[in-house]
Amino acid sequence: MGIAGDGWTIHRKAGRDADPLSFLRTAHEIKMGGVQCPLNFKEREDAKKLRSQAEQWGMYVEASMPLITGSPDRFETDVQVANEAGISIARTVLFPGRRYEALKTREQFDNATKHAIETLRWAEPIAAKHGVILAIENHKDQRIDERIAMMKQFSSEHVGICVDVGNSFALCEDPLETVKAYAPWARAVHIKDQAAAECPEGFLYADEALGAGALQLPEMVDVLRSAWPKIHFSLEVITRNPLLVPVLTQQYWATMPDVPAADLARTLKAVKQQHRTSFPNVSSMTTDEQLEMETRIVRDSIAYAAGHDLTLSRK
Repeated sequence: MGIAGDGWTIHRKAGRDADPLSFLRTAHEIKMGGVQCPLNFKEREDAKKLRSQAEQWGMYVEASMPLITGSPDRFETDVQVANEAGISIARTVLFPGRRYEALKTREQFDNATKHAIETLRWAEPIAAKHGVILAIENHKDQRIDERIAMMKQFSSEHVGICVDVGNSFALCEDPLETVKAYAPWARAVHIKDQAAAECPEGFLYADEALGAGALQLPEMVDVLRSAWPKIHFSLEVITRNPLLVPVLTQQYWATMPDVPAADLARTLKAVKQQHRTSFPNVSSMTTDEQLEMETRIVRDSIAYAAGHDLTLSRK
C-alpha cells in the first residue's frame, strides 16, 4: 500500500514533504509501497532523481495531474515529466468539484459532462503517445451509469478509472457496488475508510483510519485485485472536518432529478445503522495536534492493512 498526497495533506501544508522526493522518502521510512502525488518539481532533473530513488527502494510512483484547467501543450509537458520520473499512471479528475456543490442545474451538469468528454478527447492521444494511463477518479461527480457511459466512448488502454472506494456514497450509491461496476476500468485506487452521522441537512461524511469506518474493505480489495492484479492501492484518508452531504435539501438534487427514491432510502438507512453522532473538529486543533492525528491515522491504517492481508505494507 502506498499513500496519496491528500493522505498526508497536513504535513504537506505545514511545509513537510511538499515535493515528490521528500514525500517518497517519508513513505519509504514508514514502510509504504509508493506514492501518488503532484509532480511539482522545481527542476526537470528532479524527475530522474525520483525515478532512480523509487527504483532503488522498489517503490511505485503515480502522478496526480490536472486536466480541468490545463491545455494540450501544458499537459504534454506534464506527461513528458512523468515519463522522466518513470511514471505510467496519472490520476486526474474531469469535473470542477462535487456536483452537488459546484453545479446548480442539470444544464450546468450536462455542459460539464460535455467539457469533460472534450477534454478527454484531446488528452487521450497525448497520453497514448507517451505510454501513460489516465486514471480518472470518481470524484463525487458522476454516478455509475454516467461514468460508464463516458468510459465506453473511449476504447483505449490509456483511459481508466482511479477508483475511490468511498466517494460515491455521497451520490447515494452503494460503495461496494460502485467498486464492482468500475473494476473493469480500474487502474489506480484511493483506499480509505469512511463513516457517516445524521444531521438536519442530510449527513456528515468523514474519513477514518482503515478498519474504523463502515466500508467493506476486504471485499473491495478482492474485487479490484482480481480485475487488475498489478493495481496499486494508495491510502487517501484525509485529515479534515467531516464533509456535509445535504441529501435532504432541494439543491442537492438539482443535477440528479431521476435518482430512485430507493437509493436515498438505502443511503439514509446505512447512515443510521452506523450510530455515529459526531466527528472531531480538526480545524479547531493546533497544527501540532493535526500533524499528530494524521500520523496516527496513517500508522493505524498500515497496521490494519497488514493485519488483514489487504494492501500489505513493505516488509
